[in-house]
Amino acid sequence: MNLTRNLKSVALAIAGVILIPSCATPGNATAKASSQGPDSWPVNSVQNGKASWYSVKTNYGTRTASGKRLNNTEATAAHKTLPLGTHVRVINMANGKAEVVTITDRGPYIGGRIIDVTVGVAERLGFAARGVVPVKVEVLAKPAG
Repeated sequence: MNLTRNLKSVALAIAGVILIPSCATPGNATAKASSQGPDSWPVNSVQNGKASWYSVKTNYGTRTASGKRLNNTEATAAHKTLPLGTHVRVINMANGKAEVVTITDRGPYIGGRIIDVTVGVAERLGFAARGVVPVKVEVLAKPAG
């Protein structure tokens, strides 16, 4: 029994020596990586209107205009005119929650609505139960370089 306990202790020590250094990031690597992402890109333009959500069920599981299959949890959205692949920050004006999404589809085709987000994004923004909410859409510009 003592031998088993010693072997477990040695195995845990070895695992710790192997795992701990791999979790560390040298210097400023984390800050540099996060500043490269769309969430930190400058705002190119702003649109105000209403957002709604759609899902695999409401979209009948079809592919989006970009050719990708719709996924309920991905941070994607439909917009009538923005180029596919554009990153936008959607801000729920009712509660201030925001999320960056990628335009992969076309729509919405109901008056007054400017963007359809996936149901997962709607849940994270806090309006899935409500269905439609006033939003600000910030079109993000990828910095040169």
